[in-house]
Amino acid sequence: MDKPNSSPLPAAPSGELQIRTLAMPADTNQNGDIFGGWLLGQMDIAGEIFVSKIARGRCVTVAVDAMTFRKPVFVGDVVCIYASLIHIGTTSVAVRIEAWVVRAKESNLIPVTEGKFTYVAIDDSGHPRPVGEAAQ
Repeated sequence: MDKPNSSPLPAAPSGELQIRTLAMPADTNQNGDIFGGWLLGQMDIAGEIFVSKIARGRCVTVAVDAMTFRKPVFVGDVVCIYASLIHIGTTSVAVRIEAWVVRAKESNLIPVTEGKFTYVAIDDSGHPRPVGEAAQ
């Protein structure tokens, strides 16, 4: 059953496609739906891919804010994760990440989850470094 949400569903993804993967039986919770933690992990990976290009190197996740789970993800859904830039700080980058699915035997994208993720650029020693300055 879909969770009620007061905000309307977007018509199309915003941002750039970062990951496209298949939801598998090993990723399910006790109810047979895809585990929210698995989806959150995929979104985090997509954010890292997106931010590492901006930051020109290694980044770590420091915050996940305002996660909204709109619809469940099912085994067999093709999960598409999109990322778009919110803000670039001195050492951090804030990103909006959206998860959409294509259900089996369908062709339209359905929004399932979104959130704001914040990453910090780090150097080879794990210390924060300015965004866009190559790690040394």
